[in-house]
Amino acid sequence: MNIADDLVTEIFRHNKELPAILAKTIKHKLGVSIGEFSEKAGIPVSTLYKILSDERDPNLRTFRRIVNTVDEIERGCAKKNKFIAVICSRGVLDGIDLVDIDTGKEPMDIKEYAVTTVEETMIVAIQAEKEGASALVCAPIVSPTVEKIVNLPVTTIKPRASVSRAIEQAAKKIS
Repeated sequence: MNIADDLVTEIFRHNKELPAILAKTIKHKLGVSIGEFSEKAGIPVSTLYKILSDERDPNLRTFRRIVNTVDEIERGCAKKNKFIAVICSRGVLDGIDLVDIDTGKEPMDIKEYAVTTVEETMIVAIQAEKEGASALVCAPIVSPTVEKIVNLPVTTIKPRASVSRAIEQAAKKIS
């Protein structure tokens, strides 16, 4: 059995807590820092720290990334796929089901960046570019400015359906 299999077995068959097993796996068995693991997994370091401190349980997509990254690091072939950075609020990111996308040429990972302010968005956009993003996806309120500060294609989220639902909810609240 490999390290990834051991991780899953410890959690699901022996009912051990994820934070302790994951921390031991990352630091001792794999010999990488939390920051390095975060980058290779495409999981924001803040999310990883919340999981490790038992403040948050990972969703299935995040857990898959954790297990796959453990396996890739152990095999020594942690690949640096091209990726598209999605920069928006945690609520929007939680609704994204994609972890990668087939462009017809090669698969690209989707790397999530949770932000809460316009300023943080600008910082994260620059960070994503430095980390090797191939393109950025962000909210319409920030995309014109982001386009001016990075040398990447920027695509704007167009939340038509959610805006309509929000208007309907507002109407219900006032009636």
